[in-house]
Amino acid sequence: MGFGALNIERNEPVFHHEWEKRALGLSLCAACLGQWTIDESRHAYERISPRAYLRASYYEIWMRGLDTLLVENGLVAVGEIYGTEPRFFSEGDNALIVLRPSDVDEMLSSGPSERTCGRPPAFRVGDRVETKNLNPKGHTRLPGYARSKRGLIERVQGSYAFPDTNAHGLGANPQWVYTVVFSGREVWGEGADPTLTISIDAFESYLSRA
Repeated sequence: MGFGALNIERNEPVFHHEWEKRALGLSLCAACLGQWTIDESRHAYERISPRAYLRASYYEIWMRGLDTLLVENGLVAVGEIYGTEPRFFSEGDNALIVLRPSDVDEMLSSGPSERTCGRPPAFRVGDRVETKNLNPKGHTRLPGYARSKRGLIERVQGSYAFPDTNAHGLGANPQWVYTVVFSGREVWGEGADPTLTISIDAFESYLSRA
């Protein structure tokens, strides 16, 4: 469990290989097509087989997820990705969007990501809460280690698209997000450092009053 100690690379470069630059560029350009949400992209990474995921580098994971998104959204065929069904584009092909170099800075700084919830927050700073024991088959942003744990609302962050539905094309369904702080012992047990605290950002439907 844990795969051993982390190998810290001093003065680590942004990219280790030239192809990683292109992988980042492809991912950002494809995101500009507007065919999927950030939650759908995260769910694509989650569906990589555990064996392949654990063997892959950071940008290999990005590219495997992008393959899935492109195929599922009908933008390419599997054969096009792996070279068995080459496709040659002509001037008559209609591009969904053209991303020019001059547009990149604006695209990367676009936002904001907050959404209107339509109801007031159910919790306030200082409220004691317990995370629910949720084990959905699909995407969620509630970490496994933080389920069925008691903590304290530390901050009300705002309202944002709910990943558990947004990742599956079921709508943004905005919810309030809270920073919840737990003691180390609540999460890791009696052997944990008593001075340790752990904070997570949790959507409202992940929480109940303690």
